[in-house]
Order: sequence, then C-alpha cells, then structure tokens
Amino acid sequence: MKFVITGVKGQLGYDLVKQLSGANHEVIGIDREELDITDESAVLAYIEEVKPDAILHCAAFTNVDAAEEQKDAAYAVNALGPKYLAQAASKVGAKMVYVSTDYVFNGSASEPYEPDQATDPLGVYGETKLAGEEFVKQYLDNYFIVRTAWVYGINGHNFVKTMLRLGEERGEVGVVHDQIGSPTYTVDLAAFMIELVQSEKYGIYHATNEGVCSWYEFAVEIFKQAGMDVKVNPLTSDQFPRPAARPSYSVLSKKKIAEQGFTPLRDWKEALAAYLTELN
Repeated sequence: MKFVITGVKGQLGYDLVKQLSGANHEVIGIDREELDITDESAVLAYIEEVKPDAILHCAAFTNVDAAEEQKDAAYAVNALGPKYLAQAASKVGAKMVYVSTDYVFNGSASEPYEPDQATDPLGVYGETKLAGEEFVKQYLDNYFIVRTAWVYGINGHNFVKTMLRLGEERGEVGVVHDQIGSPTYTVDLAAFMIELVQSEKYGIYHATNEGVCSWYEFAVEIFKQAGMDVKVNPLTSDQFPRPAARPSYSVLSKKKIAEQGFTPLRDWKEALAAYLTELN
C-alpha cells in the first residue's frame, strides 16, 4: 500500500513510518515543511498528485494549555486540517485514519469510556479535536477514528523523558495523583493503526495500552523500572494549576479492539519496559 503520514516529526508519525517502511509499503512522511494542512487547495493538490491508498493523520496542535490562548490556530490544525484531508481522501478514494484524543470527554465518568459514548470536551484542545472528528465523519462514508491518551515515544517530548530528566536533576518530583488514565507507547499504537487501516472494519476505536494508573503511579513505575532512587510526592490537580482543565478520569474502553479481532495493546508496564530499553 501507499501511505501518506502527517506529523512525521512527532512521536506517533515517526513510529508509523519506521514500521511501515520495514514492511515493504510505499511511505511518504510529511510535516508542515512539506504540506500546510490548514491550506485547503494545497492539501487537495498534494493528495491528488500523490494518490495514496491511505492517509494516517497524526499531525495536531497538541499543546493543551497554549490552545486556550491560540484558539484559531488550534482550530485550523485540529479541525480544518482533518476536514481538508478527508475531502481529499474522498476525492482520490483513500482510506483515512484520524488520531483523536481522550480530551473529547469531560473526565467525570467512573467506568471506561466506550467509543459511542456522548462527548463533552472541557477545553479548546478537546473541542477542536472533536470538530476534526465531525468533519471526518461528514466527508467520508468510511473512516477510522482512533482516540488515544497519555502518548509517549522515542521521537519527541513526553512525560517519561521529563520524569527521567527531573529525577536526575532533583532527586524529588511532585506529580498529580487525581488524574487517572492509561499510558500509550507509540510503537504499540502504530502497530494497531497499521493493522486497522489494512482492514475494512471502519468506525471509532479507543486504543491505549492495557491497565490503568494515575500520573503519580506512572512516575513511580518509571523510576522503579529505570532503577532510580527518586522521591515522588503526590499532588492534587489544585496544587498544580494549569490554563486548561484536564479530565480527571480518561480511561478509554478497548473492548472493540478485541471484538473486531484486532491485536490488543500490551499492558502499560510491559510497554514502559520496552520503551526504556529503546531509550537506552
């Protein structure tokens, strides 16, 4: 298959290119230098010229706090970008996978969110990603939307790298304990997306590593596996104020992955061990 992957300089885009390139597919990885996804005519011209079999859309405005200030920029990237790509995909008959987020939910649940549950984003980031989902549904009869959360990978900044750095520098860190979710290793997420896009089992999926933890528990496990003696102090979200509200519970139900016969992502602790090996 011939793939176009957006956001190739990000964590997920990088791993998708790596895995697909090793599997004898034709892979075109693009970032903003190659294509401005907020430019409608440029997107259409590019996709019509390349004529991919599938578009894996990973590019996004992911700075949750900055999105509160830069609403127009976040909307252009997170909503209009997917809209133009969906229109272009429709025109050339390409499949499309749009990567979305747990932030489309308000985080007030106590059970894992199912893909068909009502959405209610807390802030601009979630609102703009949800708008992107709606455009994808509007312009494509068949689509893949993959919501994920707490993503980390080798290529880019993430919570794991930050903890390792702060642990080295300070020997003591404070991490919120009242936000619950599931970490996601981009190597595993990329493998799932590749399996998904080669099927005809369209729809909305939730994909994270298995298991649940708080950010505090995630940090404790990072230092434990890295063999670092770092004191981790549990904080409340109120003690760590940020411009954008965070969902306090963002566990996504992965039942559909198994129901549709796809390979479930491994447990988050196992994935973390693989990542730390990759880092070293």
